[in-house]
Parts: sequence; C-alpha cells; structure tokens
Amino acid sequence: MDKDSSGVVPDHDPALIELWLLHLADSALPIGAFAHSFGVETLVMAEMLQVADLDVFFQPWLEQAGVTEAVFCRAASRLATGESFRAKEWLELNDYLSALKPARESRKGSAVLGNNFLRAALAVCNRMPLQHANEESQRASAAVQHACAFGLVSGALRFDEDQAVRAYLHQSVAGLISACQRLMPLGQVRAQQILWDLKGHIIDAARSSAEFTIHDVPCFLPLLDWGAMEHPELFTRLFIS
Repeated sequence: MDKDSSGVVPDHDPALIELWLLHLADSALPIGAFAHSFGVETLVMAEMLQVADLDVFFQPWLEQAGVTEAVFCRAASRLATGESFRAKEWLELNDYLSALKPARESRKGSAVLGNNFLRAALAVCNRMPLQHANEESQRASAAVQHACAFGLVSGALRFDEDQAVRAYLHQSVAGLISACQRLMPLGQVRAQQILWDLKGHIIDAARSSAEFTIHDVPCFLPLLDWGAMEHPELFTRLFIS
C-alpha cells in the first residue's frame, strides 16, 4: 500500500477503495435498514412464507427486484463520474424508480434509506456530486431511492461498478434475511447458509442488470407488493414497512 510523504494512504489506493466499499455496504451502517421488511412481515404473518420457503423465495426476488435495483444503481453510478453533475437526470432517475414501486410503504421505505445513506456518506466523504445531489433533492423535495443513492456514492468514490452492484445486492438480501430471523424461527446458522447459497444468484442478478436500461428493466413481484400494501393493516407490526 502506497503512502505519501505524510504517511497518509492516497485516495486512489485500491486497498483503501475496497475498504470504503466494505464500510458503506455493511449492514451495520446506521441508516435504518434494520426497521424495514419491505412486505416480508405481512407474508410471514399471513403464513405465506416459512423458513422452508426462503431458499426459493430470494432467488426470484434477485431476478426481479434485485435486477431492477441494480440497473438504477448502475445508472446513478455513471451520473457521478461525468464531468459535471446532471441534476435533472438525478431527479428523474429517482422519480422513475419511485414509479416502479407501486406499494407506498416500499417506496417510502426505500426513500428513507436513500436519504439516510446519502447523508451518512456525505458525513464521511464530502464529494461534490453527493453535495449537488443532496442539495437538488432537498430543493425539489424529491425522494432519494436507496439504490440510486448507493450508486451515486459508488460512482463518486470510483468503486468498480460491478463490485458496487454486487455489494448493494448482497446487503439488500442480508437485510431481508435479518428481518426473517426476527419474524420466524430462523437460526443464525441456517440464515448464514441461505445467504451463502445465494451468492451465485447475486452474481447472476448483477450480471443481468448490465443488459438493461432503466426503461426496459423487467420487475413483477405482485405478492411482495401486496404484502407491502397490506402491512399498515396488520394488528401488530415489528417493522415500519
């Protein structure tokens, strides 16, 4: 690892960039993800999702929702690497992804995480694209979707696009599995087995996302959309969404 004359590791050092990505993709990052199940709680309460179903449940999630989120993550990453920040495209990107989330609870939950993630990143790496994005979103009172925020930060910090997408999908699945642990008798060992076995599907979803644009990406998960829409009507709730 190279150091400058003051002993500080330069920003372009690959090892440092790798650690930045690990830091920002860590489920322990305090953005509030722990409080969201994105409709999974409803499915569990309705006895439509059980531990035995989880292996096959997350595979289509990655193929549909995962690919969609990854496409927008890529698009946002490229916005941050241009010569100048294109505010209109940033706002349109978030609006478009919001429109693809028919359930208000999932849409708002993603926006909460996106805003929190962008502000957390700004607190540790005050890069100009992030400042511009935050200012424009606040000025327009516009939502910042989580996938877009993660992509923008990844581009601003010069993360490898494919690595960033895989990291985003991995943390998303890990978060949902964590929610399942609090909702059903899913132990630590079994939860880690599920996440371990999904890594190949995460890679496939990340690769597939490179084949689509934001205008032709397919996403059809009516059961999860229904679960998110019904979530406010649950008699008791552990999660916000």
